[in-house]
Amino acid sequence: MRSRDRILANLDSVYQESYDRAKSEQLTRRMEELDAAYMRDQLMMEVLLDIRDLLDRSPASRNDGPGTIQQLAKLSSIVRKP
Repeated sequence: MRSRDRILANLDSVYQESYDRAKSEQLTRRMEELDAAYMRDQLMMEVLLDIRDLLDRSPASRNDGPGTIQQLAKLSSIVRKP
């Protein structure tokens, strides 16, 4: 499994390349769009990594607790609450 740091570094690298290209072409609007997209995607990735970490450390990973499907159903019910 890839580490959190490696995943976030890859995300940063992808956006940095695009940002640098837009900057060299003086595309201010594109740079702003990339900044916003990067922040959104970084937040989403961190949430997904947190979920991955929780599932990995859960009792289900040691086969003495609820399974992954039950955990995801519980998480889904929490997320749906207003």
